[in-house]
Amino acid sequence: MALARKITGAAGGALLAGALVWALWPKPQPVDMAPVTRGPLEVVLLAEGITRVRDPYTITAPIAGTTTRSPVQIGDQVQAGETVVAVIQPADPALMDARSRAQAEAAIAEAEAAVVLAQTNIARAESALAHARHQYERGQGLAQAGTIAQRMLEDLAQAVTAATQTVAVAQAEHDLARAALARAQAQLTGPAPQRLPTDPPGECCVQLLAPLTGTVLDVTDRNARQVAAGTPLLTLGNITDLEIETDLLSADALRVPPGARAIVERWGGEGLLEAQVRRIEPAAFTRISALGIEEQRVRVALDLLSPPERRAGLGDQFRVHLRIVLWQSPDALQIPNGALFRHEGGWAVFRETGGRAEVVAVELGQQARESSQVLAGLAEGDRVILYPAAGIAQGSAVAAR
Repeated sequence: MALARKITGAAGGALLAGALVWALWPKPQPVDMAPVTRGPLEVVLLAEGITRVRDPYTITAPIAGTTTRSPVQIGDQVQAGETVVAVIQPADPALMDARSRAQAEAAIAEAEAAVVLAQTNIARAESALAHARHQYERGQGLAQAGTIAQRMLEDLAQAVTAATQTVAVAQAEHDLARAALARAQAQLTGPAPQRLPTDPPGECCVQLLAPLTGTVLDVTDRNARQVAAGTPLLTLGNITDLEIETDLLSADALRVPPGARAIVERWGGEGLLEAQVRRIEPAAFTRISALGIEEQRVRVALDLLSPPERRAGLGDQFRVHLRIVLWQSPDALQIPNGALFRHEGGWAVFRETGGRAEVVAVELGQQARESSQVLAGLAEGDRVILYPAAGIAQGSAVAAR
């Protein structure tokens, strides 16, 4: 009996010691884990852009005048050489003040007097010509009879020629006086009667035809108005030939390789569109951000590669969102960025090994928004701890949450 009691007591003590050890033994910390995987990886730059018609065509007024109400509206389709896009009438003369009108009326009276004087000169010259011809005819008869010398007959012929020229001069002076009268009368011409917007353009108007087949993108002013030569009237363009313009921070623009691929998303339609960087401008400009910080930004132009049928409805000056691909690999060893932390001047992760956390220094390559390329330190299939808590250290017991 004594032996049995000793055995029972020893067993109870062992159970009690085991329970105490189990209670005091540190439990594994629950953590989130992720495997190190291989797969495609892209490093992208997010940006906002604006669509633009690639080659807009601005039509300007070739002469000064008055435009009629615009025959086209924004969004209208036009045909090259057929559609009338603008009509310009000659400008009406300005109204005259009292002094200018009095001077113009005096000029008319002066011109009328000059016409009368020119008519009188014509009559006097014609009378002199008739007399010279009569004297020449008489001289011919006397010369045949031998009454006068041949030299006197020649003088009479020369007098007829001079009188003829005098008549021509008087008629030219009459024409000049009549032209001066017409010019003086034109000074009193006032504005023409007001035309209605629905009146057809007259023969004096200049009609501008569309220089290309496309869409009306903008009309400066649809109303009739006075314009000077060179005033912009409207803008045309081919809405199916679009490009995208964005501006990037100068430091980001340096990372964009020429011909980089870009993905257009959140443009308002279904699916994603393809684009490609065509030009990065060599000069930056200063822009104040919403926080009041001066930023040096660079304009970047992209070609929209997706066909028009895939981007139906996308027009000029539409806002789009871009993902510009800076680097990509179809098979990269990668880990989530949530597993990384700074350690001894570099990057490190906690790798789960046999239920324990192990600090492993890693060498990173390209870093994307969610994952990073691993160049050294880990192998495919290793499990790393995501967002490690402050209580986790080298050798800490961990278990998947």
